[in-house]
Amino acid sequence: MTAPIAITGATGQLGGRVARLLADAGVPLRLVVRTPSRAPELPGCEVAQAEYGDADAVREALSGCDLALMVSAGESADRVDQHRTFVNAAVDAGVQHLVYTSFAAASPEATFTLGRDHWHTEEAIRDSGATFTLLRDNFYADVLPAFADAHGAITGPAGDGRCAFVVRADVAEAAAAVLRHPDAHANATYTLTGPTAPTLTEATVTLTAFSGRVYRFVDETVEHAAERLRRDWPGEPDWQYEAWISTYTAIASGVLAEVTDDVETLIGRPPTSLADFARTLRG
Repeated sequence: MTAPIAITGATGQLGGRVARLLADAGVPLRLVVRTPSRAPELPGCEVAQAEYGDADAVREALSGCDLALMVSAGESADRVDQHRTFVNAAVDAGVQHLVYTSFAAASPEATFTLGRDHWHTEEAIRDSGATFTLLRDNFYADVLPAFADAHGAITGPAGDGRCAFVVRADVAEAAAAVLRHPDAHANATYTLTGPTAPTLTEATVTLTAFSGRVYRFVDETVEHAAERLRRDWPGEPDWQYEAWISTYTAIASGVLAEVTDDVETLIGRPPTSLADFARTLRG
């Protein structure tokens, strides 16, 4: 009997998409979730309960799985510790190949502060001895509308920096393609991007032209961003404010402007354009 592929984050938007793509293709899966009652009901799928920071639960949930998709955990001060616990427990359980959703330009000094979490997680995976595939996603185009306020303004210190926004559905297809043929992607690192790298001004023009809603980009200084965020979202920890601001300063720095053909290499078609994504936002 074929061992099931473990899919973490199956109650979320990315992991859920990957699970549906694989289930539709008849691939046996084990959905590893924190809340089993929220797991999608998919044919040929088992459900197991575990949190990344619970090594015993992870070992039990992944027992019998050779291959696992590790969707990065939610933002938190101890995310790297959670990831390390999961990686070590997965290897203890017998997982031989980990596919991890990382971030474009991940490094120990990444401008986007949460990109540092991804680098340290990549290092933990490399050090574990498991075979790996790293999917370094750029920022999702899908979050741009969520960044806008009630008046359609996306505000932050991004300047004229460019970003190769990628559509989440393309990342899900890429992950599913890797999971279906893991040996072809052993110890590979892919940077998943959209087909172009617009500035935020250009991106909001595109969103406005095709979504049916008016958007605009408002640049601001880092200092003003810090004041505004602390005023509008009081009580958050310092690392959270730093992460929000660094979303924009990472774009300003230019490190997210690289456009690759990795999405097309993995899924066999060009990545979705920002205009085509914007069309899906029409009510």
